[in-house]
Order: sequence, then C-alpha cells, then structure tokens
Amino acid sequence: MRRHRSFSPWLLFVFLFLIWGWTLVERHCRPDPRVLQQSQQQYWRRVPVKANRGIIQDSKGNALVIPEVLSSFAADPQLMTSEDRPLLSRVFPEGIVQKLFSSPESRFVWLRRKVSKEEARKIRDLRIRAVRDIDEQERRYPNERLLSHVLGFCDIDNRGLSGIEQSWNSVLYDPPGYRIIIRRPGAHSVSLLGNEAERRHVMPVVTLTIDSRMQYVVEKHLFKTASDNGAKWAAAICMDPWTGAVLSMASWPTFDPRNREDFKKEALSNNAVSRSYEPGSTFKPIYMGIALEQGWARTNETFSCPARLKVADGYVAEAYSRAMGNISTAQLLIRSSNVGMAQIGIRAEKVKMYETLGSWGFGMESDIELPGVARGILPFPEQWRGVVPANIAIGQGLAVTPLQLINAMAAVVNGGKLMSPYIVKEAVNSSGEVVYRGVPRVMREVLTPETAQWLRRTMRAVVLEGTGKGANTTITELAGKTGTAQVAESGKYSKSRYVASFIGFWPYEKPRYLMLLAIGEPSSGRYYGGELAAPPFKAIVEEMAEVEYYSPEKREPS
Repeated sequence: MRRHRSFSPWLLFVFLFLIWGWTLVERHCRPDPRVLQQSQQQYWRRVPVKANRGIIQDSKGNALVIPEVLSSFAADPQLMTSEDRPLLSRVFPEGIVQKLFSSPESRFVWLRRKVSKEEARKIRDLRIRAVRDIDEQERRYPNERLLSHVLGFCDIDNRGLSGIEQSWNSVLYDPPGYRIIIRRPGAHSVSLLGNEAERRHVMPVVTLTIDSRMQYVVEKHLFKTASDNGAKWAAAICMDPWTGAVLSMASWPTFDPRNREDFKKEALSNNAVSRSYEPGSTFKPIYMGIALEQGWARTNETFSCPARLKVADGYVAEAYSRAMGNISTAQLLIRSSNVGMAQIGIRAEKVKMYETLGSWGFGMESDIELPGVARGILPFPEQWRGVVPANIAIGQGLAVTPLQLINAMAAVVNGGKLMSPYIVKEAVNSSGEVVYRGVPRVMREVLTPETAQWLRRTMRAVVLEGTGKGANTTITELAGKTGTAQVAESGKYSKSRYVASFIGFWPYEKPRYLMLLAIGEPSSGRYYGGELAAPPFKAIVEEMAEVEYYSPEKREPS
C-alpha cells in the first residue's frame, strides 16, 4: 500500500510534464494562424480591379464610343453629423439629403453619379468626411447623335441596353475582379497575379464596317428629308453588294445617347432592321428576277396594261390611274407598271414562289450582329387567295425590313449571290484575343448571272427614262428603282398613308455601293418614291463623291 501511494504523485507529475512539453513543441512547430496571416500579408495582398468597358470604332479606326472616367459621390449615413446637413443642402436636392438622414442603418447611399468636373469640384469643396468620391466610367460619344441606333446605349452601370452596346456586351464589358500584389523579399519589384490581372492587357475593341464620313452624309440628307416632310419614320442603309458589309445605317427619328432622361420610346427603334413595311415597287426587280428564272415571264414578252385590272375579288390599278397600253417586260420595271406585274403574279405557282422568296431571306431573321432584328411578314401559301398573289408581285401583301430588301437587291447587283450581311468587322477582348472577324459569306445563289445582268440594265433605264429620273446625276452612272407603297389599315389600303423609297447602286458598270432610302408616312403631301426619295438619294451620291468615296477611275469590285 505504501509503495502504491508513493508512486501515484510521480505518475501524475510525468503526465503533466509530457502535456506541457507537447504544447511547447506544438506552438513552435505550428504557429498561431493569426500570426501566419499577418506574416503573409507582409508579402501579398488582394486588390480589387474595377470594371472596364471598351471602345467601339468605325472601319477606319475612328472612335465612335470611348470610356471616360467621371466622379460619382456616395455617403455613409452612420458617419453623418448634424453639421453636415446644411452643407449638403447647398449642392444636393432636399429629397436626397432627407433620404440620407433617414437611413441611419445604411452604410452606403448614392448621392450623385457621373457628374461634371465643375459639379465634382463643388461637392469636394464641402469637405464632408462621410462623403466618398468614387471614379466610374461613363460612355462618351465623340460624334454625338451619329449612328446612335447602331451604337446603342448603356444603363448607369454600363450594361449595354441596345445596339452594339447590347449585342456585344460580353466583349465590351470587362467585369470587376481582383489581383494579388506580391512583394518579393529584399526587393522593391511587384508581381501581379489573380483572376483579372494576368489577362487584362488591352482595352476591348469592337470595330464596325461603318464609315463615319459616309454615315454623316447619309444621316444629313435622310433626316432633313424626313423632318421637312413630316415623316413618321425613315431608314437608310448603304452596303457593299459584293461582301454584304454595311457601310452606313441610319434611322429616323433619332436620339442622343448622352441624355438617357430625354429618350422617347418611338425614337429608340432601329427602323433599318426592326421596321417591317410593305416595300411597293422597290420589290418588283426581285419578283421579276424570280419569275424570269422560273419561266413565269420572258424578257421578250408584251403586256397589255389598262388603267385597272380586275383580279379575283379585287382590283390592281396603275399609279395616277393611267393606262400604259402594250409594253415590254423591261418597261414593266422602267415605268413601274402594277397591272403588268400583277399579270405575272397570277401566273406564278404559289408554293414555289413562297419557297423561293424564303430562300431570298424574306420572312426570315437575319443573323446580323444587332439586336431587335425583325423577320418581316411572308404569308403562307394557303393565305395567297383572291388578289393576294397579284399584290405580292407589286410589293404589297408582304412586309420586309430595309435590311432584308437591300440584302436581296445585293444579289441582283453582284450577279446572283445572296450574301450574309454583317456590320462588325472585328472584335477584340480584354486579353487581346480576336474573338470575331466579319468576313464575306455567300449563303446561296439565287439568280443566274444573265438574269441579274438584265435586271441591272433595266434598273439603269429606270433612272435614265423612267420613274427614277429624279436620282440621275452627272457625277456617276447609277441605276435604281422607285417605290411607293400604301400602308395597310383595318384590312384595307390607306389613301393617305404611304412609304416612299428608292433603292439604287453605283457606279453602274462596276458597282461599289448599294443604298436604300425609305421615308415612312410623310404628311407633306409628297409621297411618291420618285419625287420624295430619289432626290436625297442623288444628293447623297453627289456629296459622297466630293469626299472621294469613288473617282472617275472605277476600281474592280472586291
């Protein structure tokens, strides 16, 4: 018993000694995590990287949209004092001040975002500790309203809401991230790592096929014509018919992307791609081309064209209600005969014509790099009853977008190839990688070269001796077609609402440009395509010549 009692204290002593020793070793071998974190922070730290938004430029590298750093101001209500209130009231509306002092639980309240330099100076001069000055990017438009519908706009947080800003948001918007700054022991150099720092080397850039100088000329004449004639809407597109590249695209009414608070809903839509309208006689060359290819018409025919023709349950009438007598197939286009074209429409096989028009892109959505692209309206064959087949032959009874019409006409100009239209030349992301490059792409051949040549020759005669004489110029040889379409309302065609248009190409022998102007629902009393749309077309062609878009030495088409 004695030996047992004397042994127990020694056993306890040894046990406690071992625990103490283990703890000592543990502390030296495994330092406190807090100590480890502090030591690590002496060598690296995580730094936030702000969001960035890139540049949009035209085909020649001229900036269309660029980022600009402006000051925004926010406050921490918990740091506010009663002495700050009268100071804030000098600069900010009472509503903002009231909101600030009625949110004591909040730590962040926006006061004003993206202010001018002068306004920023006034706010800084208040010297209020609770107010923070924050740098934010704003979109700047060096050319103001130019190309506004194509470029689009962003919200206050720089998210694209329309146009290129929306459709290319994933490339233009460089999201916030972080970088890790590593300080090398014994050196002053700093290395950068992290999810953003390694890849962020360049400003994102989206380059368009648009030419700013050409865009300015087109907008000037289109907008003046639309405004002077009280038009409800207008659109223009200029295209390279050999590649499908869009050189200019304009829409009326327009808007200023710098003033979001002044936006009007009716001005935000890009009529060049989202407006569906009945094209009228500008559609006739396309319909004629299909009819010639299918054998429903011949180039050597003669048509009897009275002032009015009864078709099933309706009538088709000539413009001005004048009989044209016996005229040739070419004269149907040159003089824009509705009655003659209606006779071809009656011959056409409905299903085949429907399928062929679809293959030309009508009733289909284009894959151009823009949002809000409409499909137009191409009625199903079972809807082609009564006078409808005759109406479609004269460009009524179906609806197209300006983009669909000009892209189809490009096939006439280039010898029969339907191109895929594009407006973005190249897109480079923040890593400097080319993520997209626009290239000419032939979707299909829709005309034989012989038929296309006959149509081009006939369209040249339209300008020389027919309804398009108002577009004729001595600057260059051009060819085209006028259009005057009635607007449908309540199942009938209005006698007071029209769309006047002109589509043409130049130089005639070696075309480089194809352009469409459409003036929707003018209220001036002038609504024929030849009198309203042809003159501004001519003015654009002549002014473009002055800025050397083409010269007497016509180059071969690319």
